[in-house]
Amino acid sequence: MSPFHQYLTEEVALDHVDGLISRREALRRLGMLGLTAGAAVTLIAACSEDVPAAKTRSSAAPGSTPGTPTISPTPLPTQPITFPGPAGRTLQGAWAAAAGEPRGAVLVIHENKGLTDHIRSVAGRFAASGYSALALDLLSAEGGTASFSDPGALTAALGTIPPERFVADMRGGIGELSRRAPGRKLAAVGFCFGGGMVWSLLGSGENRLSAAVPFYGPIPDGANLAAADAAVLAVYAEKDARVNASRAAATAALQKANLTHEIVTFPGADHAFFNDTGQRYDAAAATTVYRQVLDWFGRHLA
Repeated sequence: MSPFHQYLTEEVALDHVDGLISRREALRRLGMLGLTAGAAVTLIAACSEDVPAAKTRSSAAPGSTPGTPTISPTPLPTQPITFPGPAGRTLQGAWAAAAGEPRGAVLVIHENKGLTDHIRSVAGRFAASGYSALALDLLSAEGGTASFSDPGALTAALGTIPPERFVADMRGGIGELSRRAPGRKLAAVGFCFGGGMVWSLLGSGENRLSAAVPFYGPIPDGANLAAADAAVLAVYAEKDARVNASRAAATAALQKANLTHEIVTFPGADHAFFNDTGQRYDAAAATTVYRQVLDWFGRHLA
């Protein structure tokens, strides 16, 4: 099992532990990811033991209600686009153009739920803040996120894709950004699974990025960031013990590569706290981190 495939299985198990999906649904999705019934039960038990008894991950943060976010600025609309990708693949995405001359351009990488309305809104929000943005669909070759009606099948499909294809498609997205925002500096932002993808992109030898912001994403084992040229703002959440276990390795890799970087961990917040449509949304943390991201872009994409 690859590290990212393991990450996907743990995401499903923790969604059950946190009360977001039933045990039956968790077992069904884990089976689709290739786990036997026994292995699935063992994984769920292990994740249950890892979550402190006092932790209430499925509860919304004070002052926030899932589905009624208080985000600013209001996202600009996105438009669906297709463009040529590597190996003859056609890539799909959602494009949001900044009004006027963009300050830079941002590649947005989705969670393990694919290219959702939430991720489209993130691209639109960056555009409203002056940065043209492309939210890439990493399931393009499978027909795109919209072709999946079953969330379990969607996650299972992600688990079958070689990491090398993810990297190649993200590089294709960077090329499309360069074409649509010529002369502008580029950044990549990813969330959860997408945060891990951003780390993979940095470790792949990609050097066209001037800034990168992985949100609570696991860094691949032995990642070498020496060829990267991006200033990295790495975002973590205090309650996200699973991803936080890789924070020291990420810090060491950044230091070894001598990359400009900052590590921020939000107290009281949990995994996926930026997703304003989810049960773990933390309005205060999400508002603060968005300002920090814009400040980071202002310093490194200018």
